[in-house]
Amino acid sequence: MNTDSNHNAHSCGSECHNYTQLSQNPLTMTRRYFFGKAAKGLGGVALASLLNENLLGASADGNGLPGLPHFAPKAKRVIYLFQSGGPSQLELFDYKPQLNKLHGQEVPASVFNGQRLTGMTAGQSSFPVARSVYDFKQVGESGMWMNTELLPHLAKVADDLCVIKSMHTEAINHDPAITYFQTGFQIAGRPSIGAWMSYGLGSENENLPAFVAMTSSGSGGGGQPLYDRLWGAGFLPSKHQGVKFAGGKDPVLYLNNPDGMSSEVRRKTLDHIAAMNRMKFDDYGDPEIETRISQYEMAFRMQTSVPELTDVKSEPESTFDLYGEDAKKPGSYANNCLLARRLVERGVRFVQLFHRGWDAHANLPRTESRQSKDTDQPTAGLIQDLKQRGMLDDTLIVWGGEFGRTVYCQGDLTPVKYGRDHHPRCFSMFMAGGGIKPGMTYGETDEFSYNITENPVSVHDLHATILNQMGVNHKKLTYKFQGRHYRLTDVHGKVVKPILS
Repeated sequence: MNTDSNHNAHSCGSECHNYTQLSQNPLTMTRRYFFGKAAKGLGGVALASLLNENLLGASADGNGLPGLPHFAPKAKRVIYLFQSGGPSQLELFDYKPQLNKLHGQEVPASVFNGQRLTGMTAGQSSFPVARSVYDFKQVGESGMWMNTELLPHLAKVADDLCVIKSMHTEAINHDPAITYFQTGFQIAGRPSIGAWMSYGLGSENENLPAFVAMTSSGSGGGGQPLYDRLWGAGFLPSKHQGVKFAGGKDPVLYLNNPDGMSSEVRRKTLDHIAAMNRMKFDDYGDPEIETRISQYEMAFRMQTSVPELTDVKSEPESTFDLYGEDAKKPGSYANNCLLARRLVERGVRFVQLFHRGWDAHANLPRTESRQSKDTDQPTAGLIQDLKQRGMLDDTLIVWGGEFGRTVYCQGDLTPVKYGRDHHPRCFSMFMAGGGIKPGMTYGETDEFSYNITENPVSVHDLHATILNQMGVNHKKLTYKFQGRHYRLTDVHGKVVKPILS
């Protein structure tokens, strides 16, 4: 149990809901009574001008917790480019030329060392080595190895990247693995990393949420389902859940006024609803009622801010030279990358893009080439765009999936066609900007890219490092729920200091 927290924020599940309402209502009523009365006189005006608003704690407008950040942050915002399905480290970043000699031979039993396999390959009688069909080159002043066939644009910004080749995870199947990366736990129900950011740090723009999520489907075909809980608030107040932006005419559903309703009528309607909700809050003290009020108000303000935000027609043609022509197509990965820049430019704290289609159990070369074509230029364009705007230094970019792929072939092995199964033991991700050392690789794997040989980095370590760059001590950002103080990194995690600038 973590005891580092010095605050007593609470949320309630069904088991303790009524108890918490009754126990907190007198305190809430007293606080509301004082400020409500004080605000009616000149004394209230003087008090408001003298008090530091951060001393009042987390407020309904999303200003975050008092005392955060814990120390000076290197990054003000995060853009997390989640590649759903598990990109193959063997095809992208983890160069293993010796596999050319071992192609078609059985992977030695000593490499497996009794590690579990998925149900899709556990029954195979043969586990032949599959070399990559792609050539790698050393790129940038750092000389890091990269697949320049699939990632020609990222190769040009290699000196801005920190490639971590020693990531590992506990989950071996998609849903628990994706859930683990988003929440620090394999079972659904805990807050997502963006929700933790919103809860702790709040937003810098009152007209936009602190946390935005966007999804896109790749050309690789299919893809794992992406549930709203992946950007959910879990047991945190629900105002901290990510707001999903969709492609198309209405990026935020139900944001626009219904036919026949003017903004003035909607404003009056919201005022009356808020008044009734406040009466109900005075009776019950349920924090979710305050959330409802604040979210109605946020939606009203977003009616003005979102249309301007999502209209990329005002961007010069040079922007689309960076991101590619697909950036003009709502719902595409390229368009989402451009929107991510526009969101963080306007003060959104945490933006997460989910791109489906990386799962490659059969014809992996075809899948990887299509997915890379979708993502290579927009990702590199985002990095270049932020850099030329002077924003890369304080914007943290994270790129990666839920696990990697196996060195052995799943299914039939041919000279040009092969598949790879899920592999949680080692895989590659990269980070850029936000106080991360550029132009370096961290961690090493064995000759089969099957086991880590140097500097392992866990999911909890990654989360601790992301929070650290935002000025947050991952051990101190906690929330008390059902009698226990929870945190994103649970009781694990350490900051990966060697990659920090």
